[in-house]
Amino acid sequence: MSAASQASATSRFALTLIDLLDRVQYRRVSVDEQFDPVYRLRYEAYRREDFIPVNSQQITRDAYDDADNCHCFGVYIDDKLVSSIRLHIATQANPTSPSRKIWPDVLGDIIDQGGSYVDPSRFTADHDASLAFPALPYLTLRMAVMACEYFSTTHCISSVRPEHGPFYRRVFGLEQMAGVGYWGELTFPVCLFGARVPVIYDRIMDRFPFFMSTPEERDVLFGGTAGPVPAIAPTARQAHRLRLVGDKADA
Repeated sequence: MSAASQASATSRFALTLIDLLDRVQYRRVSVDEQFDPVYRLRYEAYRREDFIPVNSQQITRDAYDDADNCHCFGVYIDDKLVSSIRLHIATQANPTSPSRKIWPDVLGDIIDQGGSYVDPSRFTADHDASLAFPALPYLTLRMAVMACEYFSTTHCISSVRPEHGPFYRRVFGLEQMAGVGYWGELTFPVCLFGARVPVIYDRIMDRFPFFMSTPEERDVLFGGTAGPVPAIAPTARQAHRLRLVGDKADA
């Protein structure tokens, strides 16, 4: 496929995903809700592939869910929970993150040098939804992209199964930072990928405008609002339009 054909395919895909976002809502999980549907979705996803043992509560939670720098989200399409993701914002003030438990030296170096990073984990999806919506990983990982901007992190990382590495390299420009490790009760291996946000951010936005968001959306999802947080519709379409207007003004 020529470069022009690849750009055209990317453009069509990006526009299709922006249209799909019209059916999507994101909801932040309250730390006070111990039995949120997101935790059951995790359990069902891991049990489906026999990655965790059976438990009577049929939920998957751990101590990292209660960390002060944890932000957990459910992704809904047509009001149905289809996927979830958990993000830890690791800084010098609070370096807690699941991936740091596996690779303390590599990620500790980022923190020691004054950096910060977004650490996505517990990325799980409803089985039927993953078949019906092949773009579900993009819709879900949009949360990590927004977190990088909201918290102005220097790095974004991902602990992913080796076979998923090419996706993260192709879409986000992440490079492998460390070899195979294991985390918690999960039986599958993961590798560490990552990159500096200032290096990759503009390129990601140019290729995939559905990752864009307005400050208002980011404030609702990551701000310090007390109590239950309502679901919010994505603002990629508005943010993309504003960027185009800004580009014309700068021309």
